[in-house]
Amino acid sequence: MGRTSDAKEKLLDVAFQLIWDNSYGGVSVDQICERAKVNKGSFYYFYGTKADLAVAAYEDHWKAKQPEMDRLFWPQVAPLERLSKWCDYVYQGQKEKAERYGRVCGCPYASIGAELATQEDKIRLKAEELMARNTRYLESAIVDASREGLVAVENPKAAAQQVYAFVLGTVLRAKIQNNVEVLRNLEPTVMAIIGARRAVPA
Repeated sequence: MGRTSDAKEKLLDVAFQLIWDNSYGGVSVDQICERAKVNKGSFYYFYGTKADLAVAAYEDHWKAKQPEMDRLFWPQVAPLERLSKWCDYVYQGQKEKAERYGRVCGCPYASIGAELATQEDKIRLKAEELMARNTRYLESAIVDASREGLVAVENPKAAAQQVYAFVLGTVLRAKIQNNVEVLRNLEPTVMAIIGARRAVPA
């Protein structure tokens, strides 16, 4: 078995990337172990099943992503600017990955959630949880924008869910069309959904 100090981290990183780049069903435990250069004994030492590894890998990815989300949605940033920067963050993230792999990979949480929603409940629940965490950031910005009279929103939580659904759907369209430029102009529609009363400063 590989060193305990790094075998687990290698499995987490490789599993997330392989599943996101391909699909959960298209990636085997053998492939994960081979890419991570970790033997199967190490895999089963840490994880009972591939689903257990997937859940842990997606949580690990969120922990790495969270500081960036905290920075984007820092309360000292104007609320509409937070949403504007998030739209660009979504576009740039998908663009960088498309340039690296030659194709649009889509949302990692939605992809695995949609693939396994009727097969692996623990993965469905993890995907749902991670998507809810993203939505709460949007809701916080919309609440602040509403408090400042910048948007016409009666229910910030519902508005955040509508914004997230729109962006998620557009990410899916970009993946199907393999065209990241579909995501270039998310902001105008996001602002329209929440009834923004003024333009976001350039």
